[in-house]
Amino acid sequence: MPRAATSSKRKTSSKNTSLVWADDTELVGLVFDLEVTNSTSLYSQYTIGLHAWFLDQVRQINLDLSAYLHDGESEKPFNISALEGQLLPTGKQLQLQANHTYRWQINAISQPVVQFLSQWLNQPPTILTLRDASLQVKQISIVHPPTTYSQLLQSSIENHRNINLSFISPTSFRRKGHHFPLPVPVNLFHSYLRRWNDFSGMSIEQDAFLNWIDENVIIHQHRLESVKVAAGKRGSVTGFTGAISLGLSKSALANIEFTQLFYALIQLAPYCGTGHKTTFGLGQTCLDWVEPESNTSSGMLTNLLPERIEELTTIFTAQRKRTGGERTEKIATTWATILARREMGESLQVIAQDLEIPYTTAKTYVKLARRTLKDT
Repeated sequence: MPRAATSSKRKTSSKNTSLVWADDTELVGLVFDLEVTNSTSLYSQYTIGLHAWFLDQVRQINLDLSAYLHDGESEKPFNISALEGQLLPTGKQLQLQANHTYRWQINAISQPVVQFLSQWLNQPPTILTLRDASLQVKQISIVHPPTTYSQLLQSSIENHRNINLSFISPTSFRRKGHHFPLPVPVNLFHSYLRRWNDFSGMSIEQDAFLNWIDENVIIHQHRLESVKVAAGKRGSVTGFTGAISLGLSKSALANIEFTQLFYALIQLAPYCGTGHKTTFGLGQTCLDWVEPESNTSSGMLTNLLPERIEELTTIFTAQRKRTGGERTEKIATTWATILARREMGESLQVIAQDLEIPYTTAKTYVKLARRTLKDT
């Protein structure tokens, strides 16, 4: 694991634990232990709420950082997980169990976000609110050690071994305008290198490194499962979970710079996540071989929404192409998302708020969507 930074220390207090890292820290992972007093329902796309809650915490303390995090032009310098714990299906929703511990993770991969976390946790939040569900923050702990990009690079020297990567939450890439649900080495390391180049201050020429990856990375073993998930604010994602074991060819070791970067990026993976939509819980990654869980009843419930969104998107896309509609894909996806979530019992007002569109627009879209279904 990366060494802890060694410069002057900043101490931050949370319930039942102490969080300590150096002022120059650039990466850290935190885990929140959460509980509800009474069993309560939770909507299936609650990761949107986790994302919004964290951004609102940033907004209350640092407006400049808040504006940057809302900027869609850059790589996101943080990511979050979904809730880990027992989520039982109740009708079309999930249920949080009273007095059961749920774990939620936030990873920061840039110094400004790490510094925000330090300031934020001087007076840590006591309640995490997800609409009607209030989760008590029982403890906050470090899950990925504080470190810097330079330390990741230094600790990778002479670290020539095969490694395991496990994708704990659904993971996917964007390729030629579509989802690509396979951990092809070039896609993996393109994902990690983008974050490295944005935040490390040690930018590497992308094409040359990725060509080297394509020539030299060997997958020794894999166990993968595909899954559909509703992630982010619109549409569904086809992704994968599971584990792979990979390493380098002997000839790769002749390129010392790229070999060192390869192992540094492997160590970066748990901090930055893999693929896209990592700020909505996708792509959570660890460096162990973890067997994928079989579909649970809560997982099957969670899959109903993305499958319905995909089905509706196909119908609306085909209809708009026939009528010559502009912005076909975006409008079709938006209609499908609104209608599918209404069918799952969510209020139109909440859906409009999540999608950041006026309520009247959402109301019009759902009417148009229903009319289109009747006409097909």
